[in-house]
Amino acid sequence: MAEKLKNYETVFIATPVLSEEDFKQTVKGYTDFLKSNNAEILNEERWGLRQLAYPIDDKTTGIYYFIEFNAKPELIDQLELNFRRDTNIIRFLTSVLDKYGIEYNEKRRKGEIGRKNTQTEEEQQEEAE
Repeated sequence: MAEKLKNYETVFIATPVLSEEDFKQTVKGYTDFLKSNNAEILNEERWGLRQLAYPIDDKTTGIYYFIEFNAKPELIDQLELNFRRDTNIIRFLTSVLDKYGIEYNEKRRKGEIGRKNTQTEEEQQEEAE
């Protein structure tokens, strides 16, 4: 019997000293790793350079990246081991999603929730005038 895939999301923080090209290669390495291990990537978001809540290795900022995917549970240990070994990654967090988390992420992908500004462009223009 085939093992059921679970829905996960992972956020990792890359060191801010990476060049744009190096960051893209780091992200590609992790997405390729997931795909080569039969994970289905549902969503990716670059959250960009952000202030850290506390300094990590003398760094006060980091480049945040979010990946939502379906995978077998045993893949997570391998993924996190790769994060720990990668000197470009300063923190990471992987979570398994329950049905409410999955529903929330589906709505977020569709743009129904989580928008920073819910006004349409027309409403913004009217307000500016």
